[in-house]
Amino acid sequence: MTTFTQKDPVFVVVQLSGGNDFMNTLVPYSNPAYYDNRKFLNISEEDVLPLDGTLGWHPEMAPFKELYDRGMVSVVQGIGYPDSNRSHFRGMDIWHTCAPDEVSTIGWLGNVIEQLDPSGDNPLTGVNFGVGLPRAMSKAGVPVTSVSNLDEYGLMSGISAQQQRVQALQIFKDMYGQAVGSGPVMDYLSRTGMDVLSGADLIKVAPQQYESTVEYADNPIAKSLRDVARVHTANLGTRVFYTQQGGYDTHANQLPVQPGLFRDMSRAVNDFFADLEEHDADENVVMLIFSEFGRRINDNGSGTDHGSGGGAYLVGKPVAGGLYSEYPSLERDKWEKGEDLAHTIDFRGIYGTVIEQWLGLEAAPIVYGNFEQINPFRAN
Repeated sequence: MTTFTQKDPVFVVVQLSGGNDFMNTLVPYSNPAYYDNRKFLNISEEDVLPLDGTLGWHPEMAPFKELYDRGMVSVVQGIGYPDSNRSHFRGMDIWHTCAPDEVSTIGWLGNVIEQLDPSGDNPLTGVNFGVGLPRAMSKAGVPVTSVSNLDEYGLMSGISAQQQRVQALQIFKDMYGQAVGSGPVMDYLSRTGMDVLSGADLIKVAPQQYESTVEYADNPIAKSLRDVARVHTANLGTRVFYTQQGGYDTHANQLPVQPGLFRDMSRAVNDFFADLEEHDADENVVMLIFSEFGRRINDNGSGTDHGSGGGAYLVGKPVAGGLYSEYPSLERDKWEKGEDLAHTIDFRGIYGTVIEQWLGLEAAPIVYGNFEQINPFRAN
């Protein structure tokens, strides 16, 4: 299909690191099995924010529900892949590379960025906000700019920029050397490392040009999405943004921890789209929010353990909104691995949906196959 706008389509990825509990994000509040299995960690029917007669949002997701009610959120229910890996590192690695059966050094967004900017002319085609570089964006020879703090970044001397580049590369080496071997990592760094911060001079104009009436909260995900808005509205040619919010590994203390995460995330996303709307810069932006896996159906008395099927969200004005795929069954004989929500749609099909229907590229070479897609975008 054609894209929604005459402007180049822009894609923003928000990673919820640690494995978000989908059952307590979008609660099956009308299903007795939910309360039977979540004796300690349930959200009462009186507290949920109803989406329909069977599902309701966590009460701290109110700013997100507002976007959903405006038709700007497509909920992908039951996202995952066969024989889900419950390791954080390996699970996230699979999401980043689309390679469940091997350890790959090529990120899916690295492939996307290369397709969008084949000659690598613009080091800001792909921008990560955070320390280090997500595996999803890595591919030898593909320049990506990684920024931990946009305000400080624009003020850097050459020496401090060099120090941040070295720090980012060391983190990358520490994260991935053990899994794929130091050889491939060093090969990658030798070819790509000099590009990790190569956009410093270009990107520093973004904070200088930016004005907004939107007041973001003072937390990491809000600051990161504000940085995305500042760079996007500066029209520097960025097509792929990446950032993440940590803290979702809620084995213990889920009741006090998860509401704060949802509060920060849902408000930050709402503020981000309000900011883009104020700048008349929202018609060509689609956001994907994902986590590496869902969590178990039963709680453990204090939290929830690593599971399989989860949820993802496509957000933006070009999105048609609504529920996609199927909410995993809570019937015991349908549980995956005897204790997890099953996956009902493969994440590679959702990537393919964005790659083909939004970015206008061919998906199969990037996700390594043909997977079921959804149709979450409004027609042009």
